[in-house]
Formats: sequence, C-alpha cells, structure tokens
Amino acid sequence: MEIIVNGNRLELEARPGEMLSDLLRERLGLTGTKIGCNEAECGACTVLVNGEPVLSCNFPSAKAAGKQIITIEGLAGLVSSETPSSGTSRKLHPLQEAFIKHGAVQCGFCIPGMLMSSTALLAANPKPSEDEVRRALSGNLCRCTGYRKIVEGVLAASGQPLRA
Repeated sequence: MEIIVNGNRLELEARPGEMLSDLLRERLGLTGTKIGCNEAECGACTVLVNGEPVLSCNFPSAKAAGKQIITIEGLAGLVSSETPSSGTSRKLHPLQEAFIKHGAVQCGFCIPGMLMSSTALLAANPKPSEDEVRRALSGNLCRCTGYRKIVEGVLAASGQPLRA
C-alpha cells in the first residue's frame, strides 16, 4: 500500500490485524504517537488522517492506504517549509508554542493527542469558543491537569483573548 506520512510518500506492505499506531511506532519509529489504553478510549494515539483526527490504536493500518497521515512529529511541517526527510521540523507549530507558553504540558504523555485533536479543530474552526475547544478535546484524557491550561493554549493559538 502507499501512504503519505508527514509529507513522505511510503510504499509498505499491509499486515493483517496491524493497527495504524503499530505501523507508526514500530515500523516507522514515530514514537510520538502514544499508546495509553490501546482501546480507543484515551486519545493519546490521535493522529490526523486526511486532516481528520483518528484514534490510531483502533484504526487498521490497511485502511490508511492512499491517505495522508500527520503525526506529532510532522505537526510543525504543517506550517513550515523546512521538513527534513525524517518528516520532522526544527520549528514548532503555533499550537506547540502556545502549549509551552501557557504551561499546558505536565507529564506530556497525552499532549501529542491533544495537539492533533486541537489542530483538526482549528483547521475546521479557526476561532472556537472555550466550549467548542472542550468538546473537541473531550475524547482526550489527561490524568495530570484540570485541562484549563490546555484549553488556554488552544485559545491562545487561535489568537483569541483569554478569560480572567
């Protein structure tokens, strides 16, 4: 099958029963996609498939044939023309910068999924309300925060003022 991962066109053999998360992590070495529950419940494994967030631990890799996949490693490439052959960029995506600036990262395990879900939200709705951000992130679980700083990071990346 042919897929495009972080801008790189790849020819791979589809493996029976293989999930997209396994293909990304084990075969391509893109370990930024985290496996939290491995049951499509926590959102840590979220990646973009043709711009839509999907839970890669429950998405058959064969279903990715002919599609464009963006992982956390390729997120910066969405705004940067500097994309080395590894599919990663040295610059950060504005969402990544906003998460850092607003202290949205604690242990960091859930953050790749949060960032990918937030990226899809902002692509569809560049100026979401706080409630819309919370709804878009409702499938992403975090055990460290109350989500406030994560929501602030998304709103800041959208250029909106934060409530006091």
